[in-house]
Amino acid sequence: MAVDEISVSEKGVKVSSPRSDSEEVSVQQKENAASDNDPEGSFEQVDFSHIDEKKVLRKMDLRLIPMLAILYLLSFLDRGNIGNAKIEGLQEDLNMTGGQYNWTLTVFFFTYCAFEVPSNLLLKKLRPSIWLPTIMVAWGTVMTLMGIVRNFEGLLIARLFLGVAEAGLYPGVAYYITMWYCREEVQLRQTLFFSAASIAGAFSGLLAFAIAKMDGVGGLEGWRWIFILEGIATVVVALFAFFLIYDFPETAKFLTKEERAWVVTRLKYQGSGDRRVAQAEKFEWKYVKDAFMDWQIYLGLIMYWGIVCPLYGISLFLPSIINDLGYESSTAQLLTVPIYITAAIVAVITAWFSDKYKQRSPFIFFFMCLIVAGFVICIAAAGRGVPGVVYFGVFLTAVGIYPAFPGNVSWLANNLAGGYKRATGMAIHIGVGNLAGAMASNFYRQQDRPKYYLGHSLELGFAVAGLIAVAVMRLSYQRINRRREQMGTGNLTEEEMTRMGDKSPSYRYML
Repeated sequence: MAVDEISVSEKGVKVSSPRSDSEEVSVQQKENAASDNDPEGSFEQVDFSHIDEKKVLRKMDLRLIPMLAILYLLSFLDRGNIGNAKIEGLQEDLNMTGGQYNWTLTVFFFTYCAFEVPSNLLLKKLRPSIWLPTIMVAWGTVMTLMGIVRNFEGLLIARLFLGVAEAGLYPGVAYYITMWYCREEVQLRQTLFFSAASIAGAFSGLLAFAIAKMDGVGGLEGWRWIFILEGIATVVVALFAFFLIYDFPETAKFLTKEERAWVVTRLKYQGSGDRRVAQAEKFEWKYVKDAFMDWQIYLGLIMYWGIVCPLYGISLFLPSIINDLGYESSTAQLLTVPIYITAAIVAVITAWFSDKYKQRSPFIFFFMCLIVAGFVICIAAAGRGVPGVVYFGVFLTAVGIYPAFPGNVSWLANNLAGGYKRATGMAIHIGVGNLAGAMASNFYRQQDRPKYYLGHSLELGFAVAGLIAVAVMRLSYQRINRRREQMGTGNLTEEEMTRMGDKSPSYRYML
């Protein structure tokens, strides 16, 4: 049966062809006629008008997001718990200087960034249900072994390997979500997944407070038990993840044959304007090259650094910043909790509105303004005997960071068309972007305590640069969309536009 018409409505994608009464076939007959073992069948020949979009999305949310959130919670917990271990005596027990401690934070990002692009390219080839749990077992093992290091060199090597193992998780999952959800649905799911980072920050303080009480058990210091127990928890969850992560919509057994067809078809044609053009999914090195040559990735990096420098500055040094305000270590651990919980709630609410109104840049810009305001308050109040005001400054900064970050990642993902270009582009964006973590690891120096003027000022500078990048990106997308509206598609064939991806004249950038 030939496909004569493709239309898109608010209810979803409907692909149909005219047929006579004698050719009418019930939905049930069509479903029975297609084998469940052939998920890549002729999806576009099915009438999807009866599909309940909200029901299918709810199914996907319940099966995908909780597991992904748990994975990222453990990932962020394991990379950031060194900040909690520090104020429990790690630096003193290993006879490390302040500079050596900063190096253990920095080297993580060298290997973390280097392995993100190859990891994302391997994700589709090796299947998410195999690749993601495998790297999780690897970093959980490294984390456990960090609990038995005896000197600076051992900790440094462990952090290098932790970067290798964790490299594939965030960019992999961020890309994985785009393989299931359309671009106007992505930010809420990215945020639900990423909010695990802020919950991890809260858990990190609570867990560190509780685990530190094990000081002396088995002849080990309390900070060692933080690494050991959290590492073992990661490995245990990873073993379950092998059976709880689904690969692709085409093979998802929790969806019916028609629901799988609907999900695949709507993803295929998203973002292509009035002229429905499929996105390329077959691997070609051209798409990898296109990603490395795309201007929007590099402008997006400045925006990313404006968010991620403050993110890592806060996640790695928040316990120390609060501790240096005059609070005891146990109190400092607990005072991190309300900051992260509030940030997570605000992030989810923001993502819902961003998806509802199909806008990214206004929300990102607003919350980056909060980051700027937070650091200005920290600088103005530091050393003036008002610890509560400095605490409010870092509180405001965190509330700005956690909604802005998934908005930033979602915005670029929304505007990269073609599966392999998106996979590569997101890995470059997140991978090179996370070099900000290497920089931020050295912003808060021990000799600058308790005021940390240098750290706060550098974070402020990056946030302002990120704000400018958001404005330039928005204006650039607007100009390109207007130009494409005026030009039309000319004589380009559908195949040519498919290969062009987001450079196609039929493609419209999300603002």
